[in-house]
Amino acid sequence: MQHTIKILLLMVLASSLLSGCNTARGVGEDIKSLGHAISRAAS
Repeated sequence: MQHTIKILLLMVLASSLLSGCNTARGVGEDIKSLGHAISRAAS
C-alpha cells in the first residue's frame, strides 16, 4: 500500500514539474513576441 502511495506522489510531482516547464516556455515566448512588437513600433 505504501509503495503505491509513493509512486502516486512521485507521478504527481513529476507532472507538476513538467507542466511548470511548459508554462515558463510560454512566458518566454510571450516576452519575445512583445519585444519584437516594441522594436517594430520603434522603427
